[in-house]
Amino acid sequence: MIIQHMTALRGHPGPSAALLDGAARLPQLGVISACGEEAADFLHRQLTQDIAGMALGQSGLAALCNAKGRVLADLTVIHHAGGEFFLVVAADLLPVALKLLVMYRLRAHVELDDASADWSVWGAIGAATQVACMATGHALTVPLAPADGAARALCLRRPGALVAGAPQLSVDEWEFAQVRSGVAALSAPVSGAFTPQMLNYESAGLIHFGKGCYPGQEVIARTQFRGAVKRRAYVGHVAGTARAGDNVFLSADNGEPCGLIAQAAPAPGGGTAVIASVKTAAVDGNAGIAIGSAQGPVLRDLFIPYALQKI
Repeated sequence: MIIQHMTALRGHPGPSAALLDGAARLPQLGVISACGEEAADFLHRQLTQDIAGMALGQSGLAALCNAKGRVLADLTVIHHAGGEFFLVVAADLLPVALKLLVMYRLRAHVELDDASADWSVWGAIGAATQVACMATGHALTVPLAPADGAARALCLRRPGALVAGAPQLSVDEWEFAQVRSGVAALSAPVSGAFTPQMLNYESAGLIHFGKGCYPGQEVIARTQFRGAVKRRAYVGHVAGTARAGDNVFLSADNGEPCGLIAQAAPAPGGGTAVIASVKTAAVDGNAGIAIGSAQGPVLRDLFIPYALQKI
C-alpha cells in the first residue's frame, strides 16, 4: 500500500500542529541509496512495503524488521529513477540499517551506499508544502500523513539548496508535527522495541500484507490475522518531560510497565507531545497512565488520528 493522507478518528485534543507553516532542515535524517538492476526486487524482499509495485516517481513508507518481527527502522522509500531508490532514515539508525541491508545483499546486483552527503533533507508543513512540491531535477518531494489537518511533505534537496519562499521552522516544530501525525519516526533508543502493529504501522500504510516474504513477515502476519494486537500507538501530551524509550505505567500500579514512549517532542506552550505504545486494555479502561513511574507525569489527551485497519 502506498502512503495516502489519513483522516481523524477522534478530534484533536492537546496542543495542535494546525497553525504551523514553513520548512525545517532535518539533520536528524540521513539517506541510503540503492542502485542496480535488482534494486527493486532486493528492497521488496527486505522491507514491509510493496517496492516491486512502486512506480517511477512514487514513494511510500516502509519498515525494516528483524526475524522476530520487531521494527529496527522506519524508512521513506523513493523510487527516483529506473533501478535507483533513496531510503530516508533516522541518522542514528542509518549505520545499522545499511549494515543489515549489505549483509542481506549476497549476490544481488544492487549497490548500497550512505548518500547523506549528497542530499539535505527538509520537512515542510502547511502552505509551505505547495512551495516544496515545485520540484526540479535537483529536488524530490514526498507527501506525508497530515498533522492535525496540516499538510506535510518531506523534501530532498542538493546540499546548500533551500526550500525557498517558506518560513523557517525549527527541528522541534517539525518533530512536534511528526508526533501529532501519529506515525512514529523511530530513533536508536527504541529500535527493535516494537512490532509494526504496536505502532499502528499497518494502518499508516507501512505494511503490505499481499506481498512475499521479508524478515519477520511470518510473525507480523500471524499477529495481524490472529487479532493478537494488544498494544496500540496513541498520541498524547505530558505536562513535563518525556523521551523515546521512557516506560509508561498505570498510575495505580508500580508493577510492570504498560507501554513505552516511541517518540517525543517539545510541545508549543510547554510539556511534551508523545506517541506512546500502550496496552489497549489500559486505555479502554480509562486508567490513569504516567511516564517513568506510577508517580510520574500523567499522560493525557490520548487519541489515534486515523482509522485503524480492521483485522
